[in-house]
Amino acid sequence: MKFENLLAEVAGFGRFQIVLILILVIPRATLPFHFLLNNFIGIIPSHHCDFSALDINGLFENLTQEERLTVSIPKHEDGTFSSCLMFSEAHFHLLRNSSNSTEHAVVMCQNGWQFDHSKFKSTLASEWNLVCDKKGMNKGTATIFFSGVMVGAALFGILSDRYGRKRMLMVSYLSTVLFAVGSAFSTSYTMFAVMRFFTGMAITGISIITIVLCVEWSDIKHRTIVGVMISLDWSVFTMLLPAIAYLVNDWRYLVVTVTSPLAIAIISWWWIPDSARWLIANGRLEEAHHYLTKCALANHREESLRDFKPQILSTVVIGNEDRKYTYLDLLRTPVLRKLTVVTGITWYGVAFTYYGISLNVSSFGLNLHLTQFIYGAIEIPAKLLIFVCLEKLGRRVSQVGMLIMTGVCIAITILIPRENWIPRTVVAVLGKGFSEASFTSVFLYTTEIYPTVLRQNGLGFCSCVARVGVSLAPMASLLEETWTPLPQILFCSVAIISGLIALLLPETRNVRLPETIEDVEQTRKRSICTEDELRDLHQENIPLTSDPRNVTVI
Repeated sequence: MKFENLLAEVAGFGRFQIVLILILVIPRATLPFHFLLNNFIGIIPSHHCDFSALDINGLFENLTQEERLTVSIPKHEDGTFSSCLMFSEAHFHLLRNSSNSTEHAVVMCQNGWQFDHSKFKSTLASEWNLVCDKKGMNKGTATIFFSGVMVGAALFGILSDRYGRKRMLMVSYLSTVLFAVGSAFSTSYTMFAVMRFFTGMAITGISIITIVLCVEWSDIKHRTIVGVMISLDWSVFTMLLPAIAYLVNDWRYLVVTVTSPLAIAIISWWWIPDSARWLIANGRLEEAHHYLTKCALANHREESLRDFKPQILSTVVIGNEDRKYTYLDLLRTPVLRKLTVVTGITWYGVAFTYYGISLNVSSFGLNLHLTQFIYGAIEIPAKLLIFVCLEKLGRRVSQVGMLIMTGVCIAITILIPRENWIPRTVVAVLGKGFSEASFTSVFLYTTEIYPTVLRQNGLGFCSCVARVGVSLAPMASLLEETWTPLPQILFCSVAIISGLIALLLPETRNVRLPETIEDVEQTRKRSICTEDELRDLHQENIPLTSDPRNVTVI
């Protein structure tokens, strides 16, 4: 018996699946919160050297703040005060004539910095003076976090295929809370960097396990809407993050606040079902029977439970429960090896261009919080667009089309002069929308390509490759110093090339999820279901008898 037929008997999309999605939204709220957190905790407030040591005789008491800066801090050519330099001594004559201030000796800040705390009470930069010659350390916190995400993707991919989706999800919950709260109580930058790395590693489990759980509990007809629904939370919570950051402007409290949903997630974990597909593949028939029974009851399919015994599940052959699969299995067979290489390239292209565009979209001329809100808001139409495309055009055409359109938008921004900032901004925003659509598509597409016995390994591998792209995207932006259009040309080229390579992927719309490596190696065209077959699949009355000999093997 195919698992799809069994799932159709207990309803592959009903109250059970909707409740599962809603429960998993709780931990997934922390994903955009932590992935975009550095935009707020890593902000560098306005600052200047601490010049209090220059006030030898208390003469500064009679001066305004502007006058104190004038006699202590040199100015740039545009009239702004330097952030990293100060005079070696106070020059009070500059209050009368500041035109020759550059003639005076200047030194690097000797006694630290004074920061503007009007917008942000505390940030990483103000906490550990990560400015001027230490500015790179402040920017490096994002790279450190995503390096942890890259390691975590590989780790949780293999562990959740070996020990189960639900069990490793709790491990991800607890370890994320431990390291995130630990980072909030860091006493040094080194301690924070280490805690932030492990936070990224731990939180990846939430990202890749939750979407696999939802897809594995969904039937063929509703996989698309489930994949898009579970990704909408990213956009919604991306819009919510700036409001939280505005109200909680101390970085330590902000880290704890954005981690707090996991306290509720730990409690709600008890109501999360493990993947019946994975349980059957690993010979745990009693547990699979338990969750399938709960699914049938929740979806009002009680009639399917007549004489339904765990023994019937032995006819649903998904994999060899005695074998432990690893990442090496992704490369052992020819078809799976080809899929692994192509999906890896596709994920790299999606992530590289998505974060490359996000870092280079022209400013809206608004403050940081409002800009972040708009970035989240423009992703919702993109998800609605990709849902229609996935349903009508299929996975492959949608994936290829979104990547190529992303590259086209980047190419257009190269041709539009910088002074025409309005059309450049509009096209850049469109490019970000197409890029977000390709990200939504590739998550669903990947879960449908890999077999159940290797699904988490495959998604973990792809996510790991994607994080390499995330880490390289900011570095690519530095190429602008060599030639201004070079970063955009690179992003454009990667988007289009990876889109064309994605043409080598198989179409998975209305296709049964592969269960074993053998399913992938065999031609999958015969697994494609027509609309009539999909309807028949849900109307079939397969007797769930306790005698496996009486079960029709499909």
